[in-house]
Amino acid sequence: LRQVSIFTGRAVLNKGTMVMRGTKIEIREDADGYQYGIILPEPNKRAFFRQKREGVDEFVEGEGLRIEYDGKIDRVKLIDNAEVRRYKGPILNDQMTGKVITYENLTDLFTIDGRPTDDNVNKTGGRVRATLAPRKKLPEAR
Repeated sequence: LRQVSIFTGRAVLNKGTMVMRGTKIEIREDADGYQYGIILPEPNKRAFFRQKREGVDEFVEGEGLRIEYDGKIDRVKLIDNAEVRRYKGPILNDQMTGKVITYENLTDLFTIDGRPTDDNVNKTGGRVRATLAPRKKLPEAR
């Protein structure tokens, strides 16, 4: 059994506290009920993703020329010109850019790759940028 839904135009996908936006969203559901999505932007724009983190006042949002969602393992992959931002309340806390950024929602783990994705291109080089807020200092023990 393979179910596929395709949405075009100014498409918005809401799933719980997750929001994805693009000009084309393709959702596939497997026989076990897991959903997988591909989000594409309009020309000269990036597709958008936003997820509220459970139990805290934090959001993770990002953009890429292609976004892939895997509902079985709760993973979001932002591909090409990828950027992810983490907010604590309304304040930007962390910001990362790279060629491919993978966000594991269950473990709150980011993987950032700056290498080109084209197989014909030398796999060295590329740039990853990360701006991380310092930890709050803990009071010293007396």
